[in-house]
Amino acid sequence: MNKALLSLAIGGFGIGLTEFVIMGILPEIATAFEITIPQAGHFISAYALGVFVGAPILTSIGNKWPANRVLLALMMWFTVFNTLSSFATGYSSFIVLRFLSGLPHGAFFGIGAVVAGKLSKEGKSAQGIAIMFSGLTFANLLGVPLGTYLGKHFSWNLSFLLVGFVGVLVVLSIKFWMPTLKQSSETHFLEDLKIFKRIEIWLIILLTTIGTGGFFAWYSYIAPLITDVAKHPAEMVPVAMILAGLGMVIGNFLGAKLVEKFSPIVAIIIILSSMAVCLSLNTFLASDKVMVLVMTFIIGAVTFCLSTPIQVAIINASKGYETLGSSLNQSAFNLGNASGAYFAGIPIAMGYGYTYADWVGAVMATCGVLIAIGILILRKQRIKN
Repeated sequence: MNKALLSLAIGGFGIGLTEFVIMGILPEIATAFEITIPQAGHFISAYALGVFVGAPILTSIGNKWPANRVLLALMMWFTVFNTLSSFATGYSSFIVLRFLSGLPHGAFFGIGAVVAGKLSKEGKSAQGIAIMFSGLTFANLLGVPLGTYLGKHFSWNLSFLLVGFVGVLVVLSIKFWMPTLKQSSETHFLEDLKIFKRIEIWLIILLTTIGTGGFFAWYSYIAPLITDVAKHPAEMVPVAMILAGLGMVIGNFLGAKLVEKFSPIVAIIIILSSMAVCLSLNTFLASDKVMVLVMTFIIGAVTFCLSTPIQVAIINASKGYETLGSSLNQSAFNLGNASGAYFAGIPIAMGYGYTYADWVGAVMATCGVLIAIGILILRKQRIKN
């Protein structure tokens, strides 16, 4: 069972690598394709759109097959299109390949989160989910800095070849370590759609989209923040990514502990409130060479406390449709990726500077807090009625 959870963590590592490495090499990709950095941000949005589209569709289809086979098929797709991304020749081909690369992401995490909970000891499902997401955080600690270094010092193409290599490892680990599992659901696609009748599902999806969008507003433009605002050399960007990744690793497991002490929604309110404060502070501190690195670590830690509580929240709200609900949250997470990168890019394109991306992130995190409070109010009214 430990090896099975490890295979899910390695899958999370590969997904985290492809999702976040592009943010560290965005200037290099923009230069290679002769486009602006905000235009290069469209590649982030294209991947996120692929996740948004693929998660509910592939999960509903995959629910009818043994979960271990579905996870294997998803990672084979992931490996093929991420490898092909390294051979893109221009804006159009790369944006299509990024979209296709994103399609299996949400279904893998959605199905994988439910599987991780079932593979865990009784009462420790949050820790099992945190183990799977630890792969994503370790990607930011180790994989993303390595991919960023390769992209900055050699070629951006190598960053995506690295993703393809990790994808092969994931396929092999699932093939040999994942036990035979039952199909996730016996209901048909139209039956699964009943989940959308639940108001709380819609609110959690909205919460995830807007709240995590605050993180991506900051992280999407971290490279120019380090070089253009703090005036660090480009060689410091991989170091900053390591600091962010270290914070994410710590934050991921802190988030699991918060779920054990508070309800998932209360934990989310605490985390998003902290995120809004940290992003606001960063707008004043980012020009300081030391403080920008300190805040990179802190923001990474605070934001990734969110991964387990928000996943547990939607699984709890999706009784009977857990895998679909879990994957929908991944769609929302990546819609947050797309919206955060897009909205943060607007003031940058208007010439207001890269620190304004942090203001956008702080506003989005604050809106997430308000939505979470609304969920609590809705629950209290439901109990009264």
